[in-house]
Amino acid sequence: MGFFDKLMGKKEIRIFAPMEGECVPLSEVSDPTFGEEILGKGVAIRPANGRVVAPADAEVSTVFPTGHAVALTTEDGAELLIHVGLDTVRLDGKYYTKHVETGDKVKKGDLLLEVDLDSVAKEGYDTITPVIICNTEAFENIHTETGRTVDLQSAVITAMKA
Repeated sequence: MGFFDKLMGKKEIRIFAPMEGECVPLSEVSDPTFGEEILGKGVAIRPANGRVVAPADAEVSTVFPTGHAVALTTEDGAELLIHVGLDTVRLDGKYYTKHVETGDKVKKGDLLLEVDLDSVAKEGYDTITPVIICNTEAFENIHTETGRTVDLQSAVITAMKA
């Protein structure tokens, strides 16, 4: 955080990659709900493996019963959605393993979900994983880091909270 940001009472928050892989703009997601930023701003990851970890210290707001998505509220108030694959709710939990429950407190890097990406892809589903700040309006200067390979130590979204 810069000197002037401190004077202005603003705080920078960083959201790290919840999965390893290629980080791409949301515009590359074929589902318009994500691709057109209807749910909020963020990034998408073309995952290299099926481990999904907490991208920040947070509370688990919702774990979808099917295990294909998890919503988190970070300590800084960002409401995040991690949606593993497109239309994967139709798999009804097949190939997904949940490691957290609603209400759990997690630290950055804690395992949230695991998914068998190969099996999901063989069933014909895109495994691209949108990572969205759903309460985008609570932040300004949202900056995304895309067009590169990321690991779990890579910040992929930086936002300024007023």
